Amino acid sequence: MSKDSYVPPRVWTWDKDNGGQFASINRPIAGATHERELPRGKHPLQLYSLATPNGVKVTIMLEELLEAGFSEAEYDAWLIRISEGDQFGSGFVEINPNSKIPAMLDTSMDPPLRLFESGSILLYLADRFGAFIPQDIRGRTECLNWLFWQMGSAPFVGGGFGHFYAYAPEKYEYPINRYTMETKRQLDVLDRQLANNPYIAGDEYSIADMAIWPWYGGIVTNQVYGAAEFLDAESYTHLMRWAEKIAVRPAVQRGRKVNRTWGELDEQVPERHSAEDFD
Repeated sequence: MSKDSYVPPRVWTWDKDNGGQFASINRPIAGATHERELPRGKHPLQLYSLATPNGVKVTIMLEELLEAGFSEAEYDAWLIRISEGDQFGSGFVEINPNSKIPAMLDTSMDPPLRLFESGSILLYLADRFGAFIPQDIRGRTECLNWLFWQMGSAPFVGGGFGHFYAYAPEKYEYPINRYTMETKRQLDVLDRQLANNPYIAGDEYSIADMAIWPWYGGIVTNQVYGAAEFLDAESYTHLMRWAEKIAVRPAVQRGRKVNRTWGELDEQVPERHSAEDFD
């Protein structure tokens, strides 16, 4: 054991200042920290989010639905500034007790239906509109296999690799190596799947692609964590081909901009209430 090895105490206590870039918003308890009602717009679907990979999944889906002619998918997207703790406001916690974006209300019913967890939102929208999910049992199941693969796998990438490689206050070899190995294994899983399929779940573009692309497409195209070279992303040729094909879809390009407050100004649409907001 090295002199710097950490010896866990018998009972863990919270050190508010020991958490890296996001220490100010991480805490070991749930619930609201302040009273704040959420705004409501004119459309039935009210989205409260930020353009992180998890948030982008849903805005891509909504824009794809509109692109496909589903006018009832019109939505209002309200900005949740997670670095400022908006997700701990009472109104947000009422929708998502886990205080994570994205969260949504479907106000077309009374009382409004709350939706949280990006995979749940994608599946709800796919079933509600009968789009971007295969209708046969085999195709639907394969799509859901990959949707839930993403939900279970990405925390190792975000909370593991992304945290220790990009956000931790200090860089340590062991956790970076551990989560790099797992991230590369996941990239290889996708690369092998895409070697024989144009899209993640087969021949059809689906919510599986929308769930996976913001994370893994973002990683291999260097949009997430700035680690593409470190991960040798170009070696995953089938995954790269897929990521680039998804990236040029008009709805994907719009969806990436919604609730975004960083980067080039023409890439930012902090709030979205109609198609005109992209102008």
